Amino acid sequence: MIHGITVVLYDEVQTGTDEFNRPVYEEGPVEVENVLVSPMSSTDIVNSVDLTGKRAVYQLAIPKGDTHDWTDKKVRFFNADWRVFGEPLRGIEENIPLGWNLKVQVEHYE
Repeated sequence: MIHGITVVLYDEVQTGTDEFNRPVYEEGPVEVENVLVSPMSSTDIVNSVDLTGKRAVYQLAIPKGDTHDWTDKKVRFFNADWRVFGEPLRGIEENIPLGWNLKVQVEHYE
């Protein structure tokens, strides 16, 4: 059985409200379980640099049912920080046989 790892996503977490009773958010860690991590092929790395100027290192497959926003977010796995870039690619859950339906690319983040 295929099983992913736990990845820490730095997402906006509501920390309170302001004087106008609007929510106030801060970036905070959220653990996302069962994320597949695969290295990018050399062809994909060259293509990402040519198209975006960013060097894709890994591709993450996000489990079905995840509702987090992955666009331009910081993530942590393998004891390193990474930044999601590009548009997340979501498939139709019912048409994908396994447990993942969203793909994102990450670059090394310092």
